[in-house]
Amino acid sequence: MLHLTKRGLLGITVVVAATCMAGTAHAQNWPTKPVRVVVPFPPGGGTDTFARPLAAKLSAQIGQQVIVDSRGGAGGTIGADVVAKSAPDGYTFLLGAVHHTVAVSAYKSLPYDLEKDLVPVTGVAYVPDVLVVNPVKVAAKSVSELIAFSKAHPDKVNYGSSGNGTTRHLAGAIFNAKTGASMMHVPYKGSGPAMTGLLGGEIELIFEGLGSAAAHIRGGKIRALAVTSPQRSPAFPEIPTMAEAGVPGFESLSWYGLWAPAGTPQDIVARMQAEVARALASPELKALWFQQGAEPGGEPSEQYARIVKSEIEKWGNVVRQNKIVIE
Repeated sequence: MLHLTKRGLLGITVVVAATCMAGTAHAQNWPTKPVRVVVPFPPGGGTDTFARPLAAKLSAQIGQQVIVDSRGGAGGTIGADVVAKSAPDGYTFLLGAVHHTVAVSAYKSLPYDLEKDLVPVTGVAYVPDVLVVNPVKVAAKSVSELIAFSKAHPDKVNYGSSGNGTTRHLAGAIFNAKTGASMMHVPYKGSGPAMTGLLGGEIELIFEGLGSAAAHIRGGKIRALAVTSPQRSPAFPEIPTMAEAGVPGFESLSWYGLWAPAGTPQDIVARMQAEVARALASPELKALWFQQGAEPGGEPSEQYARIVKSEIEKWGNVVRQNKIVIE
């Protein structure tokens, strides 16, 4: 049994108090220099769409520049590894995506452990995916017409994705399995290049986040056939859901959120979460997120951590069912 004298107990109390004061001092003094937010996909994609306006807003709020550092490649895992191996001092964050929860089970090996090397901070945006086609290459104006076209031209309909093992890759595989369509997968190094490929006619269609596809849909450059959320998007009420289009049980939501290197002081993580929540509650970002068909994040870190854990489990099941392994 452990026995403590009154003097010993007082000593422990002083140490605990000093530790708490030191922890609080982290957030009080932070930031004293620019903060780097690593976006692990090329510019022009869904992550980038939300990262840059958020970074500008955060810069104004915290009094230091928040720099977006694009580190694309390998389905977002290169940038994630950069952050996982960065100093846990509160000056480097990852603005990643749902794809990172897929990579946990899809990649044969990763140079980092998402659950051990990175700490969830908060969500940034939650947005449905949308099935979009190049209207010049695909005459289909509905999902049923696309399926018929694909079956009539087996292995000649190509769908792009933001990389092997991403949710957009799996969305196409699930679509094939559910509908009997025959579409070939063409991986790109990010959703920005995939969208460029679609606009340029290299591929026939993609499943893309509604946020990064919105401007092209409104401009008539691509045709939206269905959203992959349970309900229609308030920003695009004319686009049917996949269930309404004849493919029930098909749901795929994109989301983007912040992680910090493991070991980052908890008070700094809490401060960043609070600053993000404050930024997302601003009228300008609320309006911008709505235009992109997105729901804002900003939830407490504990809630976001539960979302990440749930997504790892969900996509792990999909990866195993489809026998997807990425070297």
